[in-house]
Amino acid sequence: MIKKPTLIALAVCGLFATNAVFAKMTSEEVARLGNDLTPVGAEKAGNADGSIPAWTGGITKAPAGYTPGMHHIDPFADDKVLFTIDKSNVAQYKDHLSPGQVALFEAYPDTFKMNIYTTRRSASNPQFVYDATKKYAPTAELVEGGNGIKNTAIGIPFPIPKDGLEAIWNHLLRYRGLSIERFGGQAAPTASGSYNMVGFDEQLLVKYSDPAVTPAELQESNILFKFKQKVTQPARLAGTALLVHETMDQILTPRQAWTYNTGQRRVRRAPNVAYDAPGTAADSLRTTDDFDMFNGSPNRYTWTLKGKQELYIPYNSYKLHSDKLEYDDILMAGHVNPEHVRYEKHRVWVVEANLKEDTRHIYKKRVFYIDEDSWQVHVTDIYDNRDQMYRVGMAHGLNYYDALTNWSTLDVYHDLNSRRYLAIGLDNQEKMYDFSKSFNDNEFTSNALRREGR
Repeated sequence: MIKKPTLIALAVCGLFATNAVFAKMTSEEVARLGNDLTPVGAEKAGNADGSIPAWTGGITKAPAGYTPGMHHIDPFADDKVLFTIDKSNVAQYKDHLSPGQVALFEAYPDTFKMNIYTTRRSASNPQFVYDATKKYAPTAELVEGGNGIKNTAIGIPFPIPKDGLEAIWNHLLRYRGLSIERFGGQAAPTASGSYNMVGFDEQLLVKYSDPAVTPAELQESNILFKFKQKVTQPARLAGTALLVHETMDQILTPRQAWTYNTGQRRVRRAPNVAYDAPGTAADSLRTTDDFDMFNGSPNRYTWTLKGKQELYIPYNSYKLHSDKLEYDDILMAGHVNPEHVRYEKHRVWVVEANLKEDTRHIYKKRVFYIDEDSWQVHVTDIYDNRDQMYRVGMAHGLNYYDALTNWSTLDVYHDLNSRRYLAIGLDNQEKMYDFSKSFNDNEFTSNALRREGR
C-alpha cells in the first residue's frame, strides 16, 4: 500500500508565514548542513521504504568518454524501467502524483504514461557553492516584503526554508554557472501534432554566482543576472532579440528589459516583459513568468510552504537530451513522447502561490514542486480564475556534470483547455550548452542588443 504523502501541518506553516518571514537561520540549523542535511539543505537520508536512497554527493565528475561540447552521456543508461503508470493503474499511485499530473492521465488516457526508474540522487554543485551556502545562511534575508534579498551571494540563500517565499527564492538563485551560452528550439504542436520550430541563441551572465562576488557588491549593483535572447529561426522572426537585467531588490528597481524588432530596427524599453505577458513566440501557451517554471518578482502572490511530498518527477533526463533523437521522435499530439521520458521518485518541497486580491494575473493559483536536492522546480500545477486546473508544467532536468549544475534540458507547458503544449529547450540537434564563456557587462547593453539583432 502506498503511504499518504507527508506534509508539514498547515498550522505550523501558518506560524512560519506569520512570524518567521525574516527570521535568519540559527547556528544550530547551519550546523546541520553537510551533516544530516546535504550542503544545500536536503535530507541526506533515504526514505523509509528505500525507494529514495541516501544522497552520497551526486555526480561529481563526467563519465568516461565525455568531452565538453558533446551532448551529455547518460550515466544511467543501463537502468531499466521499474514499472509504468498509465490509465489502468494511475489511481494506485495518486499519492505520489500532483493533481496536474493526474489531469494529464485524464486528458490523454490512451497515450500519456510515466515510465518509473530507479531514483538516482545525482544533483551536485561546485564546492564554492556549498561553502557560500553555509557562510551566508546565517545572514541571508528577504527585504521589501519578500520582493528582494540581501546579505547573501553565490549559494542557496535559505537551505532550511521557513516559508514559501524563501523556497521560491532558492529556485530563483540556484546555481546555473556563471557565463553560459545555450542554443535550443521551441515548438508548440497543434492538437493534431504538427509544429514549426522557433530557434533561440541565449546568453546568461549570472552575477550572483561569481565565486568572488560579495553580498555588498551585489547590493550596490542591484543585479542578480543579465540575460540576452535572439531568435534564429524562422526567417520572419530571426533577429528579434530580448535583453533582461534581473534585479536583487525588485521594489527599489524593477526588472529592466529591452527588445529589438528587426522590422523597425529599433531597441525599445519593454516594461511589460514580466508577470503574465505572453512568452516569446509561444502561441500564448506560457506567460513570461512561466519561463524556467517561475521567474521574476513574486509580489503578486501570497506564498505558503505546504511541506514536503514524495513525488514522481522528470529526472536525469539524459535520454530525452540525446543527440540521437530527432525532434519528430519527441514531439507528438498532446504531450512529448513518453517513451523518452524518465521519471523518478524524489522528495519535493510543495509551495503554493495564491493571487493577492488587489493584483492581476491570468493564474489565480500555482503550486510548485521543488526538488529538495537541486532547488529546481520540476512540476507546477496552474489554476485559472475559475479555480480549474489550467496548465501543467514539467521541467525535465539533468546534471550538466561539466559544470556541476542541475538544470532543465526541456521545459514543457501543457494547456489542458486547448489540448496543446509548448516545449522549450529542444537541443537534440543543436550545439550543446557552453559553460566556459567569459561574458562581460558590455555584452548585455541596449547597444549590444542592437548589434545582436542585425
